[in-house]
Amino acid sequence: MKQWRKWLGVAVLVLAVLVALIYGFRPQPVAVDTALAQHASLQVTLREEGRTRVRDRYVVATPIAGYVRRIALEVGDVVSVGQALAALEPLRTPTMDARSRAETEARVAAAAAALRAAREHVRAATASAELATAEVERVRRLRTRQLASADELDRAVAAARRTQADLQSAQFSVQVAMHERSALQAALKISAGTPASAAEQVTITAPAEGRVLKVQRKSEGVVAAGAPLLEVGDPRRLEVEVDVLSVDAVRITPGTRVRLERWGGKQDLDAVVRHVEPVGFTKISALGVEEQRVWVIVDITAPRDAWLGLGDAYRVEARFILWESDDVLQIPTSALFRIDGGWAVFVVEGGKAHRREVEVGQRSGLRGQIVAGLAAGETVIVHPDDKIETGARVETRTR
Repeated sequence: MKQWRKWLGVAVLVLAVLVALIYGFRPQPVAVDTALAQHASLQVTLREEGRTRVRDRYVVATPIAGYVRRIALEVGDVVSVGQALAALEPLRTPTMDARSRAETEARVAAAAAALRAAREHVRAATASAELATAEVERVRRLRTRQLASADELDRAVAAARRTQADLQSAQFSVQVAMHERSALQAALKISAGTPASAAEQVTITAPAEGRVLKVQRKSEGVVAAGAPLLEVGDPRRLEVEVDVLSVDAVRITPGTRVRLERWGGKQDLDAVVRHVEPVGFTKISALGVEEQRVWVIVDITAPRDAWLGLGDAYRVEARFILWESDDVLQIPTSALFRIDGGWAVFVVEGGKAHRREVEVGQRSGLRGQIVAGLAAGETVIVHPDDKIETGARVETRTR
């Protein structure tokens, strides 16, 4: 009896050791993170940084070269159509030094002498013309009495015409001398410090109603033709310019919905794409990589009262809504992995992992649409690693 009890104890001990060994060497379930496939709304979006700008900007420039007076307007001042913005005067004459002034005074004296000489020439030419006229009358009387020939009369008439031409020439010389003297006197009288009269000024007016956006020249001075002075625009008519990668621009079309975020207001603003420019440009990223970018122009559709604080060249963050649906079967994109050129997931069934190929539709940053291969309510493994394979025992990791 004692022997039997001894062998029974040994058998129980051996059985316990065997059970412990089997349990110890049995594969343990892999702890995994899981998620449910479920129906919910899904949006495919694109985020880029943009800035506001006034839709219609007017650069006010000088029509001709001249001397512009100091501009009193400041950035933000309200202007109306036709309001005077700046006054443009003729270019100032150069200042004379002592030598130039002495030379000019000498030329004035010479011009005065030339004028006196021209007037004396006029008196001499007048006397000659009067004598020639009298000679013509005398020869004409003799001709009527047959005491002078026709040839003598013709010569007297020709001489009278020559003296009249000399008289007119002398009179013109007087006018020329007078103008030359006036020009030299004006050069002495008008200096660089002499301001132009109001009749000589050109008034530059505002082309549109709005506010002053930029004052590019404040002080008075000489300006060339076409030099910019001010920028004028209406800050109530704002648009947003956003540069996006060219590979993303092909997915954006006019009419695409946009949400403007992180602009400083309490709520996001509704907007819509108005235009996608057909020409790209090269931009160097912060990492030094060349990127092809495209400008996308966005109109703000939110009420004006909602964005009163926005102004020109303010930063905003634009979220383009490329695709959206209210009822989409979806799972986390971290559960998807590539296999044979397609997509697959690990589904948890009966505590074991089973690989299943699925068809993926739209994808956002964190969620992906499942078109086929999965049903709502099924559990998928998130972030599967190389320990997971078909048939492997798994358990959901507690958080």
